[in-house]
Amino acid sequence: MTIKVFLAEEEIPRQWYNLAADLPTPLQPPLGPDGNPVGPEMLAPVFPMNLIEQEVSQERWIDIPDGVLELLYRWRPSPLHRAVHLEQALNTPAKIYYKNESISPAGSHKPNTAVAQAWYNKEFGIKKLTTETGAGQWGSALSFACSLIGLECKVFMVRISFDQKPMRKLMMQAWGGHCVASPSEETAAGREILAKHPDTPGSLGIAISEAVEQAVSDESGETRYSLGSVLNHVMLHQTIIGLEAKKQLAKIGESKVDVVIGCAGGGSNFAGLAFPFINDKINGAQIEVIPVEPTSCPTMTRAPFAYDHGDVANMTPLLPMHTLGHQFIPPPIHAGGLRYHGMAPLVSQTIVEGLCAPRAIHQVECYEAALTFAKTEGIIAAPETSHAIAAAIQEADKAREEGKEKTILFNLSGHGLMDLNGYQLYFNNALTDYALPEEEIQKSLDTIKNYPQPSVAKTGKW
Repeated sequence: MTIKVFLAEEEIPRQWYNLAADLPTPLQPPLGPDGNPVGPEMLAPVFPMNLIEQEVSQERWIDIPDGVLELLYRWRPSPLHRAVHLEQALNTPAKIYYKNESISPAGSHKPNTAVAQAWYNKEFGIKKLTTETGAGQWGSALSFACSLIGLECKVFMVRISFDQKPMRKLMMQAWGGHCVASPSEETAAGREILAKHPDTPGSLGIAISEAVEQAVSDESGETRYSLGSVLNHVMLHQTIIGLEAKKQLAKIGESKVDVVIGCAGGGSNFAGLAFPFINDKINGAQIEVIPVEPTSCPTMTRAPFAYDHGDVANMTPLLPMHTLGHQFIPPPIHAGGLRYHGMAPLVSQTIVEGLCAPRAIHQVECYEAALTFAKTEGIIAAPETSHAIAAAIQEADKAREEGKEKTILFNLSGHGLMDLNGYQLYFNNALTDYALPEEEIQKSLDTIKNYPQPSVAKTGKW
């Protein structure tokens, strides 16, 4: 039995896959304040034009530059594992595989796009990047990427995570990144929030506002903003995960995957694994694709598909996505990377189309699943990843109950060695489940009720 599947370096995918080219119903455009579609020139103060070209591209395959490949070779290709010991503990007829993205220098999938974005910014002549981070995974990854190619990096970290995860700040500092708690006094957006809510735990939407403001207010033009999820070009860079996984499964004779799972906050690690398999599903394959989120931030499972801003201060264009409303302040659960009000437009459209079946799971069940995984497979997973593990266990249990053999694949998007505080709270019985009250959702959605409405368009095939 093969437990670990490796690819040689020369087998690394040399192109990214762009799902936008194959969506059965085309993605609807981002809109400006006037309600009209946003052109590439309107994004130029925020992103370099070479990344904007990827953002709007309809090309199915986009070449990975040699300069980016040289950066990726530091840890890619990443191994595919068969979770044999987990299968045995669950007494399931299912085969469970996981793509191990925890082996990157930053400990997660995030460097897959961080090194690409840093490289493209450097090529464009940019000197400094600003960004936001929730749990600190993305801030760490971008600090790492900037250190490799000589860019400055400024990170606005959601305050609750800034307090809960001090080791992430040290990781950023080790790679030369400068991390501040958000909301901060350094931006107009931060000061406005603090004046109204001085004790706010912060949110990714607030941190995005601060990072974008700092980027566009640099009169030298040498600063740009970098986003770790949500946007099309970020999803694109992450597809190297699923493309590698398909090669690895083929290498050991696995001709069919029945279930593909990833946790989803903004959508990047889920999309990275799932999009190449969604392409198979579009072309007739019978695959169940499950993005998983916390019940306390039910963006995909309870929020509408609507046009909304990606940030609190309305500095980003209106995007067609599942959203809880950009004013939403999520409860301070320990899966900080899953506390975002919106979902990537590409992921959202796959949900609208019926290509994905989102699922919400309580955090206590997720921690229980993570501990089962740690005791069988040995890896202490990030709180975000625990949601994917929990769904994989649910599917494996279902296979046992139905007496069906299945092949389950999930993305282990990061390790939890910097997130042990959450495990400590679980051990101390200090974690509780929290289902977001409907009145809180409606209160937040009231702020976008007068926005333009996207068409909930789908082919009806799935």
